[in-house]
Amino acid sequence: MRKEKFKFGNSSFEVSVDEENLLDVIRSNPFEPGKTEDEIITDALYNPTGSPRLKDIVNPTDTICIVISDATRAWQRPHKFLPKIVEELNRGGIKDENITFLSALGTHREQTPEEHEMLLGSDLYKRFKVIDHDCHDKNNLVYLGETSYKTPVWINKIAMDSDHIVITGAIIYHFLVGFSGGKKSILPGISSYETIMANHHLSLSNGLGSGSNPLVRSGSIVDNPIHNDMMEAAALVKPSFMFNVVMKPDGTLAGAVAGDYIKAHKAGRDLVSRIDGVSISKKADLIIGSAGGYPKDINLYQSIKSVINMREAANENATLIFIAECSEGLGEDKGLQDIVLNYDSLLDREKALREDYSISKFVGYYFCECGEKYDFIMVSDLDQALVAKANIKVVKTLEEALNLTYAKKGKNLKTILMPQSANTLPIIDNI
Repeated sequence: MRKEKFKFGNSSFEVSVDEENLLDVIRSNPFEPGKTEDEIITDALYNPTGSPRLKDIVNPTDTICIVISDATRAWQRPHKFLPKIVEELNRGGIKDENITFLSALGTHREQTPEEHEMLLGSDLYKRFKVIDHDCHDKNNLVYLGETSYKTPVWINKIAMDSDHIVITGAIIYHFLVGFSGGKKSILPGISSYETIMANHHLSLSNGLGSGSNPLVRSGSIVDNPIHNDMMEAAALVKPSFMFNVVMKPDGTLAGAVAGDYIKAHKAGRDLVSRIDGVSISKKADLIIGSAGGYPKDINLYQSIKSVINMREAANENATLIFIAECSEGLGEDKGLQDIVLNYDSLLDREKALREDYSISKFVGYYFCECGEKYDFIMVSDLDQALVAKANIKVVKTLEEALNLTYAKKGKNLKTILMPQSANTLPIIDNI
């Protein structure tokens, strides 16, 4: 028997699978950068991809807008790299008073002073203030035109009035745009609500009843309309420089890329795939995955990345056993709650989503779509009543989940284990 440890909230337990039925155990690939975090950051800034150094792009009288992620992405460790970006600008003759930090909130809430300090670090926080982007404030947005996908591009006026826009963030697999980072600092980061919703609506296929768009998924940028639409919006903005980090599974820096926002992002994507893209020979009848424990499994909404990656390893009619504590239930997001709780069919949910799209509603819809397409069992503290209409079965133990699965389908099921399913993307060798 093969035994693997799976995280559940703040605890963990072992999963045992017959070796004869085990296809793969999917974990991040070992990677050691061979440099300190400071060296990683400095090397990227001093050796940009497809661009001169930042200090050589700017003139002393230029105004600079540095776009940063919000507090929900503090795991990017911006307090480590932002001071070095400011140092580079200062070397180019830029004074502090000509540098503005703009937090790319997208549709997220306004932040607290404490969160601003956490993002910048105490030293930079004493020198600069952070402005939170407001996607609803039309007076502080500029219209740049329309993409080929008919998305109206409204962008933060502070950014567009600056001589240079520097975008920062991190590159990881993303369930809508393929990879985060890069252009995401522009759309959704500093775009209007109208722009964001028009872009994200592309996550659905054309025509009621067609469901989610299969081209919109983690690791997919070829023909991904959300990715392409974001790239068109970024091309209208023309950011001068990009700095993005790539993380190791332990939360430290694996690498960093800087320079041209298209060419440097590709280098970052390659590193992400080297670490978290895991080749598999075939898809499985049974996938057992963990969200990775707290806080990744704090509620259903936060655990969506895991389910999307598990689905990449699943045959048609497979069973998904998803281990996620969900101590806070579905999460506080009203959109997800509405889609999961208030409809009796997937078609009705899709209709409601198309009529009033939001990301949270799409997340709710995606869970329900998985419940419709697969045998979907959760090992969780989630109340069964909350997901009963979503065709998701909730049990308390893995043994109970396996007994249900084996009673229905037999024990001879080709199985893939995904103890890090929030981060790792299964990739079929022949695709």
